Amino acid sequence: MTKNQTSKQADRALIIGVPISAVNMESCVDIIFRDFDAARGKYICVSNVHTTVTAHDDPMYKKVQSESFLSVPDGKPLSVVGRKQFPGMDRVTGPDLMRRIFEESESRPLRHFFYGNSQENLDKLMEVLHREYPYLDICGCEPSVFRDMTEEEEAALAHRINATSPDFIWVALGAPRQELLCHRLEDRVSGLMVGVGGAFNVLAGIVPEAPAWMQRLSLEWFYRFIQEPKRLFKRYLVTNTKFIWYLATKR
Repeated sequence: MTKNQTSKQADRALIIGVPISAVNMESCVDIIFRDFDAARGKYICVSNVHTTVTAHDDPMYKKVQSESFLSVPDGKPLSVVGRKQFPGMDRVTGPDLMRRIFEESESRPLRHFFYGNSQENLDKLMEVLHREYPYLDICGCEPSVFRDMTEEEEAALAHRINATSPDFIWVALGAPRQELLCHRLEDRVSGLMVGVGGAFNVLAGIVPEAPAWMQRLSLEWFYRFIQEPKRLFKRYLVTNTKFIWYLATKR
């Protein structure tokens, strides 16, 4: 299957010129399992305002987002804008997608590999998953090296992952690193890669999840900001402002 064919797994809404899959949780899961063999070796981007603005400004990263198996609308603003083109489009957040696939794993023989984050946080995540999803087949996990890897190191990582025969490979490096890595590993691993950023810490209970009412009002970014103001101030100031400007000027 070619990259062009994988991009046709779902219609895509053009949001500031970046193609975002016009899916909701149900259609996303249906596409994944409709022909799972077609998804193997591919990757899913969990897209938000930050990644969309980054893709708008960086042609290489836009290529990565465009050539994904799916680029799902994690950010509420993406689904709101996208619904003007595709009324059924709705949020598919990283934590919710993980939960939904884990639930599917109770009736499907699915194996899961986790890559990224620190060993300490991975240990906390494994503890939670074993408790909340005791049936989950976790075939491996490995922390990030927190730096760019050489080609040889990436090849060795792919070999280690493949040795565990995973169906899903959950990648938590943060954007844009995780999507760039998935793009480089496309068709070199046996499972479907999903870049989920901070979802590991959310599911592990390390970072609190925004209340449902804030998510419905597109205020999840503000909730995250008050949790980590120093780290997120510049990102939200720059990317949110750019997103609004690009929408208003249709750039």
